[in-house]
Amino acid sequence: MALSGDTAAGRLAIIAGGGLLPSYVAEAARAAGENPVIVALKDESDRRWEGYDHAIIGIGDFAALDGLLNRYGIGRVVMSGSVRRRPEWREVRPTLRILMKVPAAIRTLLSGGDDTVLQMVIRLIEGNGRRVVGAHEIAPDLLASVGPLGAVAPGEDDRRDINRAAEAAETLGRLDVGQGAVSIGGRIVALEGLEGTDEMLDRVAGLRAAGRISARRRGVLVKLCKPQQDVRADLPAIGLSTVLNAGKAGLAGIAVEAGRSLVLDRAAVIRAADEAGLFVCGLDRDLPGWGLE
Repeated sequence: MALSGDTAAGRLAIIAGGGLLPSYVAEAARAAGENPVIVALKDESDRRWEGYDHAIIGIGDFAALDGLLNRYGIGRVVMSGSVRRRPEWREVRPTLRILMKVPAAIRTLLSGGDDTVLQMVIRLIEGNGRRVVGAHEIAPDLLASVGPLGAVAPGEDDRRDINRAAEAAETLGRLDVGQGAVSIGGRIVALEGLEGTDEMLDRVAGLRAAGRISARRRGVLVKLCKPQQDVRADLPAIGLSTVLNAGKAGLAGIAVEAGRSLVLDRAAVIRAADEAGLFVCGLDRDLPGWGLE
């Protein structure tokens, strides 16, 4: 592939929210010979982007985004990283095409569920013939594989908790609320909401410290793709902080959906999990026992 990054499909843009994922995607794109343009979301992206063509735009400024993508000849767009808040209506700056073509766009952006909003944003970006691609298409090595990723495997009690938490996570996903659930001794003790995974685990640690959760039972965090989710955006992800917080919460391990979840800084995740005696594993819905038996 040419090092200029200009392919028949057009140049690549990475819309960068918070966290590590945008950096991993950018590095993977560079390694593949791309020259990505970074579109850093104001007050969300938390790293500096020297060495890349980049710009900072407001989260609801579609007019600026459209102009930027046109200026750089962008043909493909990756949406990556976390977004902590929705734009206020005063911050939404649509293009005339958006107002004419998608009358309900602004209302959806302000009040829809996360998956509904992401699907709307994808439609708006693709409205000018561009293509939205998933982070896993640029950085496939980030995808979780089936089975234990490290030296520790889930036991029989853990597998029961995995089944229970997976059932809760799937139900939560259908409601377009979150992707994660924690089961301890077959009891659902936490569901992921707007606070995100790490803060949910902090809540579990607090419940454990207060004696609201048995100290004898460990439990499991499960993260699954929402059943209706467009896999080009907001795949479930775990990283080193997830392992550390799961350990603080007294859990036995973490299970994520194989092929539809991202593991950031995999070597550090596995090392920390092995040192703490936690398992990290990938689940396959289509295999008996999630592929763990």
